[in-house]
Amino acid sequence: MELITVDQKKCIQCGICIKECPSFVLSMGKNGPQATAPQSCIACGHCVAVCPRAAIDHKKTPLANQLDLADYPKLTATESEVFLRSRRSIRSYLKKAVPREDLLKLVNIARFAPTASNSQGVSYVIIDDREILDTAVKIVIERLENDKVLKQIFAHYLNVYYEKGIDVVLRNAPSLILSTADINATRGRENSIFSLAYLELYAPTLGLGSCWAGILEVLALELKSPLLKLFHIPEGRKITGAVMVGYPQYKYKRLVDRNPLVVSFYEKNND
Repeated sequence: MELITVDQKKCIQCGICIKECPSFVLSMGKNGPQATAPQSCIACGHCVAVCPRAAIDHKKTPLANQLDLADYPKLTATESEVFLRSRRSIRSYLKKAVPREDLLKLVNIARFAPTASNSQGVSYVIIDDREILDTAVKIVIERLENDKVLKQIFAHYLNVYYEKGIDVVLRNAPSLILSTADINATRGRENSIFSLAYLELYAPTLGLGSCWAGILEVLALELKSPLLKLFHIPEGRKITGAVMVGYPQYKYKRLVDRNPLVVSFYEKNND
């Protein structure tokens, strides 16, 4: 099968697929679009998704695997704003396990996030074993204690951990989701941030809350981190992100404000 196939009965040679191809793979031929630079294709699926007549198919992103957006209503601007602003970082969780099928739904949504040049390559490890999570907390606390700089930075959190017995690392979340990438991936971290942001935005639809495990990441993101072995991260992979997941213990009632917007438009200097 060629990279693309065109149904000539449907194709009207509008050229939209050619204009939307980000890596200039397509050009217009006598019988419609054709792949003249197939080696440059990044398998983004734009050409198939944008065709108004569903006339083009793609070996790497088949038409049969794409959903018709006409079947789904769009959020209004107000609904979108409330949806985005209502996301909160949840640090208080119910002592209730999250079903694995729901954890899988989260990472399945995460994989649809944009990645640099559609490189994708982000995979996930889900830890819902309480004993392993508690072990991870102890390893992180020990590292903070034994590093002079980190001990000073996280002094307050260490005091809370020892004096009040509060899990300041994972907040007793029942689940932890890690993103991983190839150890040589140059955009592994950035791609993972996008993917985990998708996960966080989707979580409330399942009644779940989430929060980036920033303190754990201090140790987890190191290339020789002891957490790699604890979490069974495959050789040649690195941890690129960590998010806690669980059922929120409390419900937020209001949207929180942020610092005033700081923005400017570029203006030509007339001097």
